[in-house]
Amino acid sequence: MNYEQRIIAASKFVYAGDSADDSPPVNTVDLEVKATLKPHQIEGVSWLIRRYRLGVNVILGDEMGLGKTLQAISLLSYLKFFLKTPGPFLVLCPLSVTDGWMSEMANFAPKLRVLSYIGEKEHRRNLRKKMYEHVNKKALCDAESLSFDVLLTTYDILLLDEDFLSQAPWSYAIIDEAQRLKNPSSVLHNVLKERFVMPRKLLMTGTPIQNNLSELWALLHFCMPSVFGTLDQFLYAFKEAGDPSCRDADKAKEQFKILKYVIGAFMLRRTKSQLIELGTLVLPPLTEITVMAPLAALQKKVYMSILRKELTQLLALASGAPSTRSLQNIVIQLRKACSHPYLFAGIEPEPYEEGEHLVQASGKLLIVDHLLQKLHAYGHRVLLFAQMTQTLDILQDYLELRKYSYERLDGSIRAEERFAAIRSFSQQSAKRRSKLEADQNGAFVFLISTRAGGVGLNLVAADTVIFYEQDWNPQVDRQALQRAHRIGQTNHVLSINLVTEQTVEEVIMRRAQRKLQLSQNIVGDDVLDQEGKEIAGAEAGDLRSVILGLHMLDPAEITNEESDEFDRTELAAMAETIIAFRNEERSAKDEFEVKPVDRLSEFNVVTKRGPESIKLDPRLDEASYLAWVEKFKEASQANHGPIFELGNRRRLPEEKQVKTEAAKRKEEEEKLSKWEALGYHSLSVRYPVSAPDTDISSDSGAVHFVYGDCTHPSKVSPSEPTIIFSCVDTSGSWGHGGMFDALARLSSSVPAAYERASEFHDLHLGDLHLIEITEDLTSGSGSPHAPQWVALAVVQSYNPRRKVPRGSISILDLEHCLSKASYSAAQKSASIHMPRIGYQDGSDRSEWYTIERLLRKHAALYGINIFVYYFRRSAQS
Repeated sequence: MNYEQRIIAASKFVYAGDSADDSPPVNTVDLEVKATLKPHQIEGVSWLIRRYRLGVNVILGDEMGLGKTLQAISLLSYLKFFLKTPGPFLVLCPLSVTDGWMSEMANFAPKLRVLSYIGEKEHRRNLRKKMYEHVNKKALCDAESLSFDVLLTTYDILLLDEDFLSQAPWSYAIIDEAQRLKNPSSVLHNVLKERFVMPRKLLMTGTPIQNNLSELWALLHFCMPSVFGTLDQFLYAFKEAGDPSCRDADKAKEQFKILKYVIGAFMLRRTKSQLIELGTLVLPPLTEITVMAPLAALQKKVYMSILRKELTQLLALASGAPSTRSLQNIVIQLRKACSHPYLFAGIEPEPYEEGEHLVQASGKLLIVDHLLQKLHAYGHRVLLFAQMTQTLDILQDYLELRKYSYERLDGSIRAEERFAAIRSFSQQSAKRRSKLEADQNGAFVFLISTRAGGVGLNLVAADTVIFYEQDWNPQVDRQALQRAHRIGQTNHVLSINLVTEQTVEEVIMRRAQRKLQLSQNIVGDDVLDQEGKEIAGAEAGDLRSVILGLHMLDPAEITNEESDEFDRTELAAMAETIIAFRNEERSAKDEFEVKPVDRLSEFNVVTKRGPESIKLDPRLDEASYLAWVEKFKEASQANHGPIFELGNRRRLPEEKQVKTEAAKRKEEEEKLSKWEALGYHSLSVRYPVSAPDTDISSDSGAVHFVYGDCTHPSKVSPSEPTIIFSCVDTSGSWGHGGMFDALARLSSSVPAAYERASEFHDLHLGDLHLIEITEDLTSGSGSPHAPQWVALAVVQSYNPRRKVPRGSISILDLEHCLSKASYSAAQKSASIHMPRIGYQDGSDRSEWYTIERLLRKHAALYGINIFVYYFRRSAQS
């Protein structure tokens, strides 16, 4: 029996077991859940129970928003209370959804004893201690020897504490957002497979196939390795189905039928559109609109500059010479230009002040500005997604400028803050008395990164979703959209996808539509509908195909650097037209594309239904690409405007610049010679010359939150060098109380160095003075203490003539100081210890969000540990 026959036989066995199951239908009373399950959820739980009785591990692949979590909780409750399965059960999920799991289990299955195994290292250590103490009090043969039925934890914590968690023989394991296991070479996949005893398991994912058949095999093999064999066997059996350029349509169609038959035995997949058609689910309509945004004048200059700078690389791409890293860098830079030119350092006007220039610099942000004005006036609430956290920073600046209330969630925000933001946003919209009455008390916008918010969150409080940037993987965007369009939503959902027209973003969008087509062919409604619809273009790789797709663009339009004015009346009309789609009578799901007739000169709106608008998918051939490169060279030469150099819009004439730099060097030399004569040596750290690339992050660094006194870091890091980080102002006068007294007690050299720096005019905003502690720091045992420094960050200005002489913390200067401190810590193999700064009770949380993001960024960039100390007040236990 060959491989294909074997998996077909296994599928027949499962289907036969389905038919032979003569047990009575599942009674919702048997499930012991306090919830009214919808018909498709009852069907889903029944399917899971039948597969459990057959001894088959499966995938619950319902589309996002159909209540997979409640179905899984119902199954666990059934196993525990109806089948009397002793447990323990393991639930593994992303951090962002642990709060949702806990609340749903508390609400719907209160009899299940659930242990939330998340939190800091010390908290988890205490949980383990309590577990051991509880077990020691019980007989080892006692089924109730454990203090819980369900242990809920995250992927990352499971990897950190695998030695402990792998000791338990898990009766049943549920892995939520199981697309995390799509890479069989990943650490998580191998640790679960090799170290954990979990013979019975359920994978839950709304996107069982994201990019290719290899990922689908990884999930199926994880469930039933004996059935699905090796990856090579699977790909060989279905090679025509997995090849978008296959010319044997009949063979591909036959393989799709077999594959869908096999998958149906091991995966339950329902979509909202299927259930709505069957009448078993009622959801409000979803309208998806792609808005083709123009490039603003400044964006055109930046975009053109990138293409000119990379022209040599572009010419070489057809031969495949450049590395993937070169390709990736070009595409990333072009995408940044499409989002906002201020993503490049030095582009914004100096000195920087908030103002309308922030909005006028980006075509996308202009459209968002008009859309949010209308949405706010009509009382709607918005999820605003972006891929890059730097883009979120700009969008946050925009929301502050317009005084819109918002919450923010991205990967840098701690779990407690994250859960608070989700609860704050979700608990409000139900209280609105009228759709036309804006909620003045709650957040209007939930600002969220696609990767952080694309998994498992329930944000039905919003009825409008705006994608400012698109993810490389279109399935991530689909997941993100389901945060709003899911069970519990009562309003018509409007999804707005912003794509910059005639740029690399449009190429990526067209390519993403082909990726979604592969998923539709395998787990969609009907593969026969795809007959005759060829997926154009064989791809040698994502990045290469995008670069070759540049021939879609118009070089003359890209190099047109003439000043363009946006017609605000037309923009407002366009926003009104887009929002009006929500109020028109539509089917359950419609797709439209909105674009200007004549970019920038007129902004009239034309709409096209999705099927007609997505046919444009030109073959990415090298001949067309090379012809485009030649056209671009001609257009660049014909345009006599000055070449725009990134990072220095006000570049001085070369001769004048040389003289200015020479004068600065001379002044610096005179200052140093004077200091030397007076015996002063500056402790100010120079800005790192070779700072790492900000697009590269390390997994070795992290930010830790602890209680205690940061001036005694030996309690947290007893054997490693440490740097104590503290903020000061430019006054030169050492203060009293708090950190001032603590640092003075630590060493008298700290205030002395600060005051001496002021005396020699060596105290400027952005300076970081690194002072080595030379006192005897031996511990009580007499062993030598690890080296220690104090870093004084000058981040506050002081002017005695002001009513409030000390200014607030300058975030820009704080970032400079953190960069210097992190660089120094990496050089000295030290950790950084600091109090929680920029945060006070009742203050704006967004400032702390910003500071915490900076800490996480520098911890990752330099691979260091940063410890943030909370002061344990007497009221706290």
